[in-house]
Amino acid sequence: MNSFSHTFTVKASDLDEQGHVNNVTYLQWVQEVAVAHWLEVSSKEIRDKYTWVVTRHEIDYKRQAFEGDEIKARTWVGSRTKVTWDRHTQIRRGEQLLTEARTVWCLIDRLNRRPTRISSAIEGLLS
Repeated sequence: MNSFSHTFTVKASDLDEQGHVNNVTYLQWVQEVAVAHWLEVSSKEIRDKYTWVVTRHEIDYKRQAFEGDEIKARTWVGSRTKVTWDRHTQIRRGEQLLTEARTVWCLIDRLNRRPTRISSAIEGLLS
C-alpha cells in the first residue's frame, strides 16, 4: 500500500463556535492530503491531461481536536472501478484516531471533461 502523510497544526480559523475543529475543516484536510498525494506521485504531463473529482464522502468523527494540536493525515487508495477509486484517510493526533474517511474520486479527462478509464500507468502511481 502506497500511503502518503501530511501534518497540520490546528489554527484558530479551523475552530467552530464550540472551540474544537469544525467538521468542514476535517473534510478540507481530507481533500488537501489527497491532492498533495496526487501532486507528489504524478507528473505535470499527467496532471495536464487528467484531474480527479469527488463523487462521494463518508466521514466518521471519533475525537475532537483543538487549536495548537499537531495532527497527521494519512491517505491511501483502496478498491476501484474502471473510472473511480476509493481513497481512505485517517487523521490522528499522536496515536489517537480523530477522524476517518472514505472518499470516492473519479478520474476526469481534462480535454473532454468526462470520466475516463484509470490506466495501468495511473494505477502504478498510486498503488
